Amino acid sequence: MREYCRGIGEVRRKAYRDEVYWARPVPGFGDPKARILVLGLAPGAHGANRTGRPFTGDGSGDFMYPVLHELGLASKPKAVGRDDGLKLKNLWIGSVVRCAPPGDKPKPDEIRNCSSHLTAEVAALKRVKVVVCLGKIAWDGYLAHLLLEGVIERRSAYSFGHGAKYVLPNGVTLLGSYHPSLRNTNTGRLNRAMFARVFVKAMELAGLA
Repeated sequence: MREYCRGIGEVRRKAYRDEVYWARPVPGFGDPKARILVLGLAPGAHGANRTGRPFTGDGSGDFMYPVLHELGLASKPKAVGRDDGLKLKNLWIGSVVRCAPPGDKPKPDEIRNCSSHLTAEVAALKRVKVVVCLGKIAWDGYLAHLLLEGVIERRSAYSFGHGAKYVLPNGVTLLGSYHPSLRNTNTGRLNRAMFARVFVKAMELAGLA
């Protein structure tokens, strides 16, 4: 996976051939006092792997940040780079895998290899009340973390779906959303209203509404 990230940064897409790619593991970012944690799958090959910040510089971010901005969770409606001044309020965005996987499909062992970073990130966010998982891989990755930490006894009790909601034994609420990838947004599987409703619910549950 690391070789793939570096290769993407060296070869580059034609539209970005004059840019310097991040091409390294991408850390999460946001408000350290966040009450809502958003977990995605992994950095996009020419999005976060290029810019160094989750959901920045790609179609998924172009769909997501206007919604977050409208709800008061992001200071700007567009994310183009690490230094664009965008700030998050009461929100932290991370991913279950820190490097861009080929075909956006990390292998189980790659997810396991990244799990210590997710564990440390979750532990550092002391005020989180709601976790929103974008897509089934993020959902399964977070459940694996909960299982490892002894928070849940089995993953099968928590089924992924858009709008899925579970109150976990530790009091945190888990919400599911389809991933805002172009595959979902361009086909109508996920639209702006559907996506916004998940975050309105997250804000209500986190005491932010």
